Amino acid sequence: MKPRSSKTGETVIDHLLYRLSGLGVNHLFGVAGDYNLPVLDRVLAHPKVKWIGTASELGAAYAADGYGRTRGFGALLTTSGVGELSAINGVAGSYAERVPLLHIVVGPTQASERAGLVVHHTMGDADFDRFARAHRQVVCADAVLRPGNALAEIDRVLAACLNESRPGYLRVPRDVALATVRSHRPPPLPREWAADPGSLEAFRAAARARLAAADTVVVLADFLVDRFKARSELAGLLRAGAFSHAVLATGKTVVDESAPGFLGLYAGAMSEKRVRLAVDKADLLIRAGVLLADMTTGKFTHRFDPAAGIDLGPTTATVEGATFPDVPLAAALGVLTDLVSDLAMAPAGARRREPAAPVHRVPALPATAPGRVLAHGPRLYRSLRPLTQSSLWEAVGNAIRPGHTVVTDDGTSLFGIADRRFPRGARFIAQPMWASIGYSLPALLGAQLADPSRRGVLIIGDGAAQLTAPELGTISRYRLKPIVILVNNHGYTIERITHGLRAEYNDVARWRWGKVPAALGVSHPLVLKVRSPAALDRALARAAATPHRLVLIEAATGRYDVPPALKRLALNRPDRARWVA
Repeated sequence: MKPRSSKTGETVIDHLLYRLSGLGVNHLFGVAGDYNLPVLDRVLAHPKVKWIGTASELGAAYAADGYGRTRGFGALLTTSGVGELSAINGVAGSYAERVPLLHIVVGPTQASERAGLVVHHTMGDADFDRFARAHRQVVCADAVLRPGNALAEIDRVLAACLNESRPGYLRVPRDVALATVRSHRPPPLPREWAADPGSLEAFRAAARARLAAADTVVVLADFLVDRFKARSELAGLLRAGAFSHAVLATGKTVVDESAPGFLGLYAGAMSEKRVRLAVDKADLLIRAGVLLADMTTGKFTHRFDPAAGIDLGPTTATVEGATFPDVPLAAALGVLTDLVSDLAMAPAGARRREPAAPVHRVPALPATAPGRVLAHGPRLYRSLRPLTQSSLWEAVGNAIRPGHTVVTDDGTSLFGIADRRFPRGARFIAQPMWASIGYSLPALLGAQLADPSRRGVLIIGDGAAQLTAPELGTISRYRLKPIVILVNNHGYTIERITHGLRAEYNDVARWRWGKVPAALGVSHPLVLKVRSPAALDRALARAAATPHRLVLIEAATGRYDVPPALKRLALNRPDRARWVA
């Protein structure tokens, strides 16, 4: 490598962009800063990777996360110090929720480092690695690129991101980013989730015995199925066994929710009774890619034994507590599918499985008339009564279409919509593990750029939206036309019901949301405010019929009203019963 800048030859940043484009990354999110400006010139000149300038580095990190969940990998580029620290919260969320992406940080030149210069965006102590050390807590691999190691370190970090399905970090002095390289166009980076043959066969034997002895079998699926590329293998198992199955909120839409065996959302005491009984009482519970957390189990109110049954993690499987390492999730699901098919051919009684639970579907209404009521009396009633959380989520759930990508924020928005059964083909993105409010709005930006063929539906509360609202302008700048459903309940309702029902710290400023899109530069938005079920029906119909405009539906609900799932949790926890209306 020649440690000199070049305007014509291939540079380190060119090679890095080549590697990213090979992973399906065609958009790079970030904010311009003086350290990275010459590097961004190379990005703008790249034929496959487009620069997406966001309102903040935090928004860039959230957008890269949404992109990574949709496309399989994401990337952001920031300036050092102030830029990377603004983004670190979003990167930490990607680490917690196993989203592979790369954070590229461009900083002062090597000459500035060697001279120990006191330059801006530093602590003034010539410690240029301070924030790289901070990132080591929230990434799976990191490197500081130098002239002699740049290409090898890029591949090492990217490979770790792929194999662990987590973010990586590269600190790149500006002169190194612009240094010319002799790139040999290496082959694509492989994902290395190889199974140990002996461990796999031992798992097969243990799983065969447990399946053969089971009276009832239920499958519980979660988000790691998606992150470790095992969706098709899970679908194969469910087809082979016709098992009843449920998902956690983090794993919503990893299975076909229109299938006859789909029970619904499992969330401990927040679950519908039939879902909870089926999962908690199953003789054999197969957990695929499940990570039990407080937000997804109703504050750990699940009643099945996590040490029992068959548990399939990213690279390790267990059967009744016996551990089988180096058994990747997809391979383990394939083994179970083979076993179920074999056992189905055995004599009657050798294998018993849980019959599919009856599915009570709410028919999807036409896109032009969600919630349509024919009788004059009911229509008048829906016009007069106030909008409740229950009626809000019923109407919004019925309006979801197969071509929608639904992105929701934490809180009542998550627990309201996650309960609803989505049509086959719809996608769902949320962040209940890291639970950083405001995440969903920039994540929608990333998800829509990753797959522009789908229309985004953003569901966010007024409190969360205030954190990242400026990215609405970014969404419009790149000509995206989502439907935004803003739930205005005057503050942090999810916090009110947790503690401080009427406390001042759960209040937020009252924005004039109808004026926000235009103020942020959104071109010709359709802004609607609804206070009744009938008005919501009409607004959702207009939104569906207006794909060429960004639509903001401000849905006003009661300050203390909560979705049905949270009411179910309260009924099962007497200490929370005081806030159930």
